[in-house]
Amino acid sequence: MNPDWIKPEWPAPAHVHAVITTRQGGFSQAPYHSLNVGDHVGDEPYAVAKNRHLVGDLLHLPTEPLWLQQVHGVVVSGMNTSSCTPQADAAVAFKAKQVCVVMTADCLPVLFCDKAGTRVAAAHAGWRGLCDGVLEETVKALDCQPHELLAWMGPAIGPSAFEVGSEVRAEFIQRDAQAEQAFVKSQFDGKWLGDLYQLARQRLNNVGLSAIYGGGFCTYTDKARFFSYRRDNVTGRMASLIWLSTIP
Repeated sequence: MNPDWIKPEWPAPAHVHAVITTRQGGFSQAPYHSLNVGDHVGDEPYAVAKNRHLVGDLLHLPTEPLWLQQVHGVVVSGMNTSSCTPQADAAVAFKAKQVCVVMTADCLPVLFCDKAGTRVAAAHAGWRGLCDGVLEETVKALDCQPHELLAWMGPAIGPSAFEVGSEVRAEFIQRDAQAEQAFVKSQFDGKWLGDLYQLARQRLNNVGLSAIYGGGFCTYTDKARFFSYRRDNVTGRMASLIWLSTIP
């Protein structure tokens, strides 16, 4: 695969495959340069199709990923859907060679598998979806005990760059009082810096999932490697993919 791409460091079984692309190595022109997989951001459709094909080729994907129409909600799609692009912000797979994928450019991608390697999932957690419970819904859709699950958090906007208003902080705290710990005051009046990674850990811990890995990236500050909507507004999307090569 592209050496710039990211492979999660987590104790997943060997037949669980997961990769996160970066912005490097594709066909798109500025401002989407260059490996943009998002077909909804204004990029040339032909370039997006070539980029997606390249990802499939380099990763030797067993099937076409289930690309979602992401809406910052909490709906989780299964693979047996009548829509080629279901409106959802997470996907789960229980069979081998079914590829879950989410697209991000500041929002938090979270990948899941169970310790036995019989199921996988990918979730797109922007602040709205995270606040409303997309991670909890994904855990529920995986249909096993949370302590049997592993989660890995991919590249998202970091806590030094994710500035929000008081109303966003208040929404998180209203749903979970401990969310207060994930916000610090910004230098600007009425603004706060939020930690998406900490907020995600809190939510997953609350439902009994404690084996959480990853985090520590910042899409906003690492312009060479990552797309960032907040930094650039018009920009591409990375892909976070996960699938099973076999079922034990």
